[in-house]
Amino acid sequence: MISAELIKKLTENKISYEREYPLKNASTFRIGGTCDLAVFPRTAEQLAVAVGLLDSEGVRVHICGRGSNTLFFDGMLDLAVVFCAGVDSIDIEGTHLSCGAGVGLVPLASVACNAGLSGLEFASGIPGSVGGAVFMNAGAYGSSMESVVVSSQAYDRNTQQIITVTDHGFGYRKSIYKSNTELVCLGARMKLTSGNKEDIKAEIRRLTEERRKKQPLEYPSAGSYFKRPEGDFAGRLIEVCGLKGARVGGACVSEKHAGFIVNLGGATFDDVLRLEEMVKETVKRETGVTLEREVEMIV
Repeated sequence: MISAELIKKLTENKISYEREYPLKNASTFRIGGTCDLAVFPRTAEQLAVAVGLLDSEGVRVHICGRGSNTLFFDGMLDLAVVFCAGVDSIDIEGTHLSCGAGVGLVPLASVACNAGLSGLEFASGIPGSVGGAVFMNAGAYGSSMESVVVSSQAYDRNTQQIITVTDHGFGYRKSIYKSNTELVCLGARMKLTSGNKEDIKAEIRRLTEERRKKQPLEYPSAGSYFKRPEGDFAGRLIEVCGLKGARVGGACVSEKHAGFIVNLGGATFDDVLRLEEMVKETVKRETGVTLEREVEMIV
């Protein structure tokens, strides 16, 4: 229940909000219903204040960066979604780069490149934000956030604190933020290396072209749908099971990369879940491997 008192406090703190906010266009999957409240902080301080106010009112909260790696239920969602894309400050000191949780990885990689800093090339095609990337230790092409993050600024529903690299608990698609739901990532500090700007640009172009050739960027999706099983790849297992092109409603296993479930148009939450179950059951039956969803499901 969104109270008048909560709205008053958000207004007093100059934090923008919108009631009954449509989530479909806020998701890279282009699937989603309506949430009770959407909140749009512009600074790390506003992000912490907003989460604190929502918690104090007993409102269920979901922190959203740029809507990637997320599947929203397509009915009415009894929660507040805090969109942190406005928390987008970037500061460079030598080879250290500090930024807000809402900074997109694609523009961040570009900023680093223009500053002659190498280390974020792997992130140049990941459509998420820094906060989400730290949350799940996002990565590609043999590198991940663990490779560059030296500390992060966190809000623990009470105070702000700094988490150092050794305390992040990074692993494959996991971090302390994922295991401790009380923590909210407000920003991160990264250690990069000096490099030749043209060489960095060339590497970004190479990875971008590789993604364009291999990934179904022409359709809405949440990115890689399943986690990589130990010693193998979800896409390979799904492909050998003959599931490329498998479809339920508007949801389809990509013909280009079987590790992606794409929205061919009008896909629903239920379409995606039914297709997910079909894929998991088939792969388990045919290969003995149990696939796990990588995408965060918000219901």
